Amino acid sequence: MAQYDTIRTAGGVRTAAIDEGLRAHMNKVYGTMSVGMLITFAVAWAVGTSPALLSIFRDPITLSPNILGWIVMFAPLAMVFGFGAMINRFSAAAAQTFFYAFAAVMGLSMAWIFVAFTGLSIANVFLITSIAFAGLSLYGYTTKKDISGWGAFLIMGVIGLVVAMIVNIFLQSPAIMFAISILGVLIFAGLTAYDTQKIKNDYIAHAAHGDQEWLAKSAIMGALNLYLDFINMFMFLLQLFGNRE
Repeated sequence: MAQYDTIRTAGGVRTAAIDEGLRAHMNKVYGTMSVGMLITFAVAWAVGTSPALLSIFRDPITLSPNILGWIVMFAPLAMVFGFGAMINRFSAAAAQTFFYAFAAVMGLSMAWIFVAFTGLSIANVFLITSIAFAGLSLYGYTTKKDISGWGAFLIMGVIGLVVAMIVNIFLQSPAIMFAISILGVLIFAGLTAYDTQKIKNDYIAHAAHGDQEWLAKSAIMGALNLYLDFINMFMFLLQLFGNRE
């Protein structure tokens, strides 16, 4: 993230230390997120390009998940809820380790894309997602508009998406999946901007307290939120624009 000239005042006086700390905090967020992304795609590629490994989780022909595959599919969701509930009990180092473990499990759940879609289309959609994510996150970081009001609406949208996706597991409706993918892209695009602004505002609100342990865990939680925004936007765009094998 570029070093933007963030305005922060304390008693009407510009607080340069907070500006510098915010830049370091955002670098930590994006750095942790990037490592998580590398882990996810490395695991997904390693498993997805190995028929022997992929067959542990899915039928290599139909790609239908077996029992272990279903567990791996829903494990990231359970881990996210567990992480949110337990983060206050973790040290910063433990929270970071948990995040990387989560990223690896997410890679297992995504491995099938390397069989279902061409490598070129995966790379193209990843590039498109990266450009869109960078622009949306930049907007969330630099805008002076308070977009905190988006939060409740977007979270409700995520819950609706999860319910619709579970229902469509049984219906297998292409039309419903198409609608879910479009809504998913829009919702996680909004969450990218919202989460970036929230990470920035949370840091500014707590930086004066000097609680380095809290700030370190906050950076990891922020990295997790932005990671989820990116991964979900990528997966929905892949459903829309990916070329199938």
